[in-house]
Amino acid sequence: MTGIRSTSNRAGRMPRARRLGIAGVALAALLALTGCVPSILSPAKPVSTPTGEDVAEDLRPFYSQVLEWEECGEELGCATATAPLDWEHPDEGEIELALVRHVATGDRIGSLLVNPGGPGGSGYEFIADSLDYAVGPPLQERYDVVGFDPRGVGRSSAVACYDDAQMDDYLYGIVPAERGSDEWIDLVGSAAADFGEACAEKTGDLLGQVDTVSAARDLDLLRAILGDEQLNYLGYSYGTFLGATYAELYPDKVGRLVLDGAIDPSSSDAEVTQAQAVGFEQALRAYLEDCLTGTDCPFDGSVDASMDEVGRLLASVDASPLRGTDGRMVGADTLLTAIIYPLYSPESWPYLSQMFESVTFGEADLALSFADGYNGRNEDGTYRDNSTESFRAINCLDYAYQADVGVMREKAAAIAQAAPTIGPYFGYGDLSCVDWPYQSDRERAEIHAAGAAPILVVGTTGDPATPYEWAVALADQLDSGVLVSYDGEGHTAYNKSNSCVNDAVEAFLIDGAVPASDPMC
Repeated sequence: MTGIRSTSNRAGRMPRARRLGIAGVALAALLALTGCVPSILSPAKPVSTPTGEDVAEDLRPFYSQVLEWEECGEELGCATATAPLDWEHPDEGEIELALVRHVATGDRIGSLLVNPGGPGGSGYEFIADSLDYAVGPPLQERYDVVGFDPRGVGRSSAVACYDDAQMDDYLYGIVPAERGSDEWIDLVGSAAADFGEACAEKTGDLLGQVDTVSAARDLDLLRAILGDEQLNYLGYSYGTFLGATYAELYPDKVGRLVLDGAIDPSSSDAEVTQAQAVGFEQALRAYLEDCLTGTDCPFDGSVDASMDEVGRLLASVDASPLRGTDGRMVGADTLLTAIIYPLYSPESWPYLSQMFESVTFGEADLALSFADGYNGRNEDGTYRDNSTESFRAINCLDYAYQADVGVMREKAAAIAQAAPTIGPYFGYGDLSCVDWPYQSDRERAEIHAAGAAPILVVGTTGDPATPYEWAVALADQLDSGVLVSYDGEGHTAYNKSNSCVNDAVEAFLIDGAVPASDPMC
């Protein structure tokens, strides 16, 4: 049976692109958070000047290429780079990497490459569509801000799997079996295997080459052909793992790296899933604490009683899904996605209240619209990006998975115990990748980046998607890690409302100023 997606797929998807973390594309009309590119910026330069550094002979054609920038929007330039399909065998094919650049408006330091997260988030769209949200004005003045789509993503050589109708079935289909039963596991596993087969058929050899190590090697290539001797980089969420991986591979090329909403590179898939379940459980409690103090809250009583009510609501739609006006169904998996989506930002909490109220009255459409925003689905049923496909393909290569159903059940039980309200819908993540066409035996490990220049790691105490303890862990692991803590709610901290975080990040990227101690913003 095709088109059934494990709830664990959503658990693993939590470190989404930062543009979704601000409340999401589906909520953008309500929140008006997408930045507009100002018209006063200077035009893009026509070509780049590579560094000309000495590399292996089979890599010279890649490292010596000259980027040709073409105007592609108001004060933006776009270019396409080529990289080896397989970095271990550079002469066996190549891929394309899409870039967009906003040229520095003042005294230029160099290039600042930006990754919004995911894996699967489009850095190209992040800069092209929301430059002002991606980076603050001081960085726009001093840096050429460069967005790029990593291998497998978006406008670069990309993973492709399903058409729109198949994706609907895969993301929103209902599993006709009891959650966690042998039948349910067989159906979910079969759907995941079918999805992988479709990806292999449509994507080809690229599907086995979209791991983060390969993307980090692409990042070094982009650094060199942009003309920067060292990498200056701002990575959000999954982008912190990409940046840390780069630092481990090329510590001598580290310039000024900021990693905001950090991922602990030593955490296994199961540890990531459980930590995220707990993170979103805590974010849900924070939302309810705030909601219950207002006049328009759909809940009453205590936070604990309200959490129980949310749990009953999830169990209810798991047993009897709601039907939307377009015929799609809202089961527990889709409702969980709809709940999680606004939890990325406290600014979205009022809309979460509206969604809860609508579902309580048996209405499915608002929940579907929130889930659509998270999944990148447009109102007409098309999908605006390949984030689902690329997310799965990258994660299946970056983590190790196992097929023992008994172990899966033990992990699922531990997650449910740690996060009693939403944790029961986060389990069985191994099913997503255990039958993937390209198997990985990679074990997660600490990253130290010995010899690298100082690296700024930013963590938010109430971050549901990348819990604060991950930022602490990464800063501790990195030999030159420096922690900046933000005491607040939401996913990532830079370029939001906290001047303490903004000042620390911008002073580091512009002046190289390293905090003497954690400013505890």
